[in-house]
Amino acid sequence: MRYRSIMLAACGMMMLGACAKKAPPAPLPPPPPPGAVAGSHAADRDGDGIVDGYYTSDGIYHPYAPPAPPPPPPAPTRRGERG
Repeated sequence: MRYRSIMLAACGMMMLGACAKKAPPAPLPPPPPPGAVAGSHAADRDGDGIVDGYYTSDGIYHPYAPPAPPPPPPAPTRRGERG
């Protein structure tokens, strides 16, 4: 009797499983932006809403462009004869 009820339950589950809708395949992820590495995460370090670089899986930040050099120091003021 026990074998019969187990077989009946298994057949019922198989029949219901055949009627179930199949899940659609997951959409492909978008390609990485130019200059980035696949599998990396975009980073906006200054918070202006524009991606400045990316983080790789090991946690290292890679900027898209090298940072701008600092501005030159101001010219010395001239005082007296010697300047």
